[in-house]
Amino acid sequence: MSAIAEAEQLALSLSKVDRGRLVSKLIESLGSPFEDDDEDIIELSLRRAKEMDEHPETVMSEEEFWASLEEYRCR
Repeated sequence: MSAIAEAEQLALSLSKVDRGRLVSKLIESLGSPFEDDDEDIIELSLRRAKEMDEHPETVMSEEEFWASLEEYRCR
């Protein structure tokens, strides 16, 4: 049995309260998605903007974005 499967099995055997505590600790351990270096975020934003200018056919409209989220949610 893999370590992940074993951890999952152990986690699911915990009480609801203990599973909640575990989830909280796991989420905290991931850190904030906004902790990246600001330079990296700016660089990524500029690169994506350039990609959208160069290939406008790949850009998703707002309507397409919301429709794709709704489709994903319904799966």
